[in-house]
Amino acid sequence: MTDLDARTLRDAYDAQLRPDIPDPLPAGVTVESDGPLVRVLGLDQRGFLTYRTLDGLAGADLDALIARQVEFFRGRGEAVEWKLVAHDEPADLAERLRVAGFVPEDQETVVVGPVVALAGAVPVLPDGVRLREVTSRADLERIAAMEEEVWGSGRSHLVTGLEKEIAADPQSIAVVVAEAGETVVSAGWIRYPAGTGFGTLWGGSTLPAWRRRGIYRALVAYRARLAEQRGRTLLQVDCSPDSRPILERLGLVAVTTTTPYVYTP
Repeated sequence: MTDLDARTLRDAYDAQLRPDIPDPLPAGVTVESDGPLVRVLGLDQRGFLTYRTLDGLAGADLDALIARQVEFFRGRGEAVEWKLVAHDEPADLAERLRVAGFVPEDQETVVVGPVVALAGAVPVLPDGVRLREVTSRADLERIAAMEEEVWGSGRSHLVTGLEKEIAADPQSIAVVVAEAGETVVSAGWIRYPAGTGFGTLWGGSTLPAWRRRGIYRALVAYRARLAEQRGRTLLQVDCSPDSRPILERLGLVAVTTTTPYVYTP
């Protein structure tokens, strides 16, 4: 891939996937605007702030916008995530968020690539492992239990959030588990944002004993085939340092980075 290819893919990401607003809205989820900023409430265990561009806001005007979010979520007694993308302007946005009390979490790399190559891949799963699409709460709870074992922290919000999305529109999301017998060893889901050419990949956590055996790659390829069946031409993932090399070998291209900045009252 050339630099021009990466820039073209980044432009598609900006134009089609930002701001990141659920569509349709799951039950109990509300969306509010504050200038160029969009607040998403009720989707997860904390609020979410998203935008395509801040429309040139800088200096005191930008500080006022940030301060309004702090005051809003302090009043709710609720944490909130400001999703900062590396090429967002102004250049000092991250520092202004820190001064206002937002704390950065782990940076992820945004990778984007064509569906077609991934959809044609046929990774080999380990003996005894199968992939299965799921929708039931019981299966979502099994996924959350696997994630809790991997990350050592509560993941019950995954059950609530995914269940809401499935109920709002079963065609907007597909959840896939990798199972060895009765054990969920990995899981991931794909969203189909309305009005775009993208499928977006999420999850992908794998139990330590089952890593480096092709399961993550198989989950990616399976979901790429689902995207191809829907007529989607591009895949996008916010990936960890562990996942990035795998995804780049599969043909996805790093286009930017994203960092959650979290304010907790």
